[in-house]
Amino acid sequence: MTIASDASPATTNPAEPSRRDLLARGIAVVDIALECVTGALLAATVVIALIQVFFRYILNDSLAWPEEVARWAFVWCVFLGSAMVARRKTHIIIDLLPRMLGEAALRHHAAFARVIIVTVAAMLLMFGVDLVHRSSYVSPAMQWPFTYLYLAIPVGAALTLLFMLAEPVPGWRSRWSGVVASLLGIALFYAVRDLGDVALFTSIGVAWTLLIFAIGTMLLGVPIFYAILFGTFIAFLPQGEMFLLTVPQNMTSALDSFLLLAIPFFITAAGIMNVGGITDRLIALAAAFVGHFRGGLGHVNVLTNTLMGGISGSSMADTAAIAKTMVPAMEKRGFPRPFGCALTGSAAILANMIPPSMGLIIYGALASVSVGALFIATIVPGLLMAAVLSVVVHLVTLRMKAGMGGERASAAVRWRATLTAVPALVLPIVIVGGIRAGIFTATEAGAIAALYALCCGLFIYRTANFSSIVRAVRESLSETIAVMVIISASAPFAWILVADQVPQKLAEHMSVLTSNWMLLLFVINLFLLVVGLFMEMIASMVILVPILVPMLKAAHIDLVQFGIIMVGNLCIGALTPPLGMLVYTSARVTDTPTADVFRAMTPFLIGLIAWLFLISFVPSISLFAVWMLGR
Repeated sequence: MTIASDASPATTNPAEPSRRDLLARGIAVVDIALECVTGALLAATVVIALIQVFFRYILNDSLAWPEEVARWAFVWCVFLGSAMVARRKTHIIIDLLPRMLGEAALRHHAAFARVIIVTVAAMLLMFGVDLVHRSSYVSPAMQWPFTYLYLAIPVGAALTLLFMLAEPVPGWRSRWSGVVASLLGIALFYAVRDLGDVALFTSIGVAWTLLIFAIGTMLLGVPIFYAILFGTFIAFLPQGEMFLLTVPQNMTSALDSFLLLAIPFFITAAGIMNVGGITDRLIALAAAFVGHFRGGLGHVNVLTNTLMGGISGSSMADTAAIAKTMVPAMEKRGFPRPFGCALTGSAAILANMIPPSMGLIIYGALASVSVGALFIATIVPGLLMAAVLSVVVHLVTLRMKAGMGGERASAAVRWRATLTAVPALVLPIVIVGGIRAGIFTATEAGAIAALYALCCGLFIYRTANFSSIVRAVRESLSETIAVMVIISASAPFAWILVADQVPQKLAEHMSVLTSNWMLLLFVINLFLLVVGLFMEMIASMVILVPILVPMLKAAHIDLVQFGIIMVGNLCIGALTPPLGMLVYTSARVTDTPTADVFRAMTPFLIGLIAWLFLISFVPSISLFAVWMLGR
């Protein structure tokens, strides 16, 4: 898409360009200031987590305030950052439709997306301000009024409106296009609010209204964050405006979780690893041992993700970090770029299959299952998944007649690669060992990982410097916000589904299968594969784990085994349209058409689904290590 210049050859007023330049400079200053503030807030959460570990483990004097302060700082970081990523157009979108449009149609599509964004921002501003005024309780540790926490949403929405108002719509020459689109968006907000009780919305039910409008606008290329909230806005309208207050409240509550801080911590750690030399050493180690096989760099990709999975715990972070390095290198060796992206996204699932896994941490908290037992149980399934992906790489490279391996590395080269990678390989032991020993929590482990990666980059590998670290933090900040705003939007989305008893009704229909555990697991797997198409992993677990656990207990299915099944299943959903967040990440960082990556994903999905049913119906694959080592 070409963004036309605002300048016009017919301009005769010499003062006009200077006014436009002044406005552009002012908006740029606000954008940079916003990035500095959000970056500082993210850094503060890491430092606060490290302070808590130091006081609790070194000084044996646990503090009451760090967890609460870190959560509040993170909420402000995400909602302020949502305006920044809106201006920079780095929100995650489903771009299947935009890629099929011509230049003229793209102009109108951009205007349509801008109108929806403004409509949602106006909704968040109005009802966010209302929530702030109605808030009356205080936080338990710091005794801060929740007014200051809820204020993050209307402030972020107001900044979004400012950016949308001042920025021209892409493809439109007129500098007033942003103003016109913003006015149309505000008009749409008031029009929809006044028509909320019409028969169209009330007759089909809340859940169907939500799904139609949320998924519909999502497929039309509106950023996923705004599409979900637009559907939520319309679905809630027939219930009255009081219900709309729960939208900003649920969004804030979803992020006000110390456990979720593990996501930005591990994403930041992975970003620092990339500039600090850890990722390069792991790639070199993998290449030394498997680079000579057929499909060499494909196997290197799988092994690198396996090693990185034991460090970062974040599939999203691993996809971004490894795709930047491996996909261009694979393309030079004859692999099609979409294949490299598809492989990287598929192998990045290993970050949730090898400890530490954020998905398993969240499942353990929801199902009241030992995280340590989950970490032990997932080792064999994780290694089995890596083996399945390597088999797929071998078969695909045979068919495409590409990816010939290089020369076999000598024993001396392998030894040097191993010694060089030792500092990187120590990190998984530190993380898992620290969690198992109770030295720090899973969230604090992310902060430890970021600090360790920083020290490796600065003092051991000496490849990091101030500018590269700042660049890594900036990229991590953008990726964190793009992911976390979707998690925040999924909270009211999930609330509506639960309020309309959609998951409960589905679970009730499946409960008759509890007498046959294999049939029950088969149906649940199919159900979760469908859920994974439309919902993010964490949101899906928050909704479904409390509903499925009683059925699983009645069928005498081990909850540790099911944790591996559920996380693996929902991770596969991150590779499939329409959401497919790992696909969008790998495609975005390598500038590859998303549709091409989805097509290249087919053989990997077949292999992963075969893996899924294998671990579902052979429980000993997951539970043998638990039986041997204990829970």
